[in-house]
Amino acid sequence: MNEPSQVNLNKSVEVNLNKSVEELSKFSKILLKSNSLWHYIGYGLLFFSLLDTITLFIPPQLLNPQWELQTIGSLVERVAVPLIGLALVFYGEGTRRLGWEPPLLKLLSWLSLLLAILFILMIPLGLINTIRLERRLATQINTQLEQGKTQIEQVKQELQQANTPEQMENLLSRLNARGGTPEINSNEQLNEVKQELSSFVTDAETNITTQAQTTKSTRSLNLFRNSIKWNLGALISAVLFIIIWRSTKWAR
Repeated sequence: MNEPSQVNLNKSVEVNLNKSVEELSKFSKILLKSNSLWHYIGYGLLFFSLLDTITLFIPPQLLNPQWELQTIGSLVERVAVPLIGLALVFYGEGTRRLGWEPPLLKLLSWLSLLLAILFILMIPLGLINTIRLERRLATQINTQLEQGKTQIEQVKQELQQANTPEQMENLLSRLNARGGTPEINSNEQLNEVKQELSSFVTDAETNITTQAQTTKSTRSLNLFRNSIKWNLGALISAVLFIIIWRSTKWAR
């Protein structure tokens, strides 16, 4: 290859290289400009998350297990917003930062650790409240069941004592609040009504027990399902906040 051709080749390579460097420089400037946009979006998400969190604690109902567990669940279900906000705020590390940002970034870095600790503390609190609510639920259902059985037992006793048509009509009128009590004109009709009512009361006693067990099983299942979801979510959230804290050592 002659010397002029070699010179032209070198010039062509140099031109292409300069063009590539220029394009890379333009691309880098675009990325740097977009960093600021991500930062502002992140700050906005954190601000919205702060407002949303404040509303969760108004009014506070401390020592109320239902409120405490529900609040933990609400915090876990909303944790994605502050996590995304922190990721956007710390994106690009210290590049193209304004003068007021470094101290704020340091504060947010330590805040990530604080949030991780808080979410870890939520786990035993959530478990304790789950146990308390399960016991409360069992007590409420047992109380309602006992009240229902007591009422049915009273009806049984009154049914045994209803030996005349007038007594049976009086009992039926009290049981049927809407009225429309049938007239009983003979002892044979009295025995039929008494037998039908006795069968109805027996079925009602069985149904109330079955319904109480079904209600307790359903509500307990929902309680434990939400508790597992929220406590596991709190653990994962704590791990993610710790990762953010460790990854932002440059901000501290």
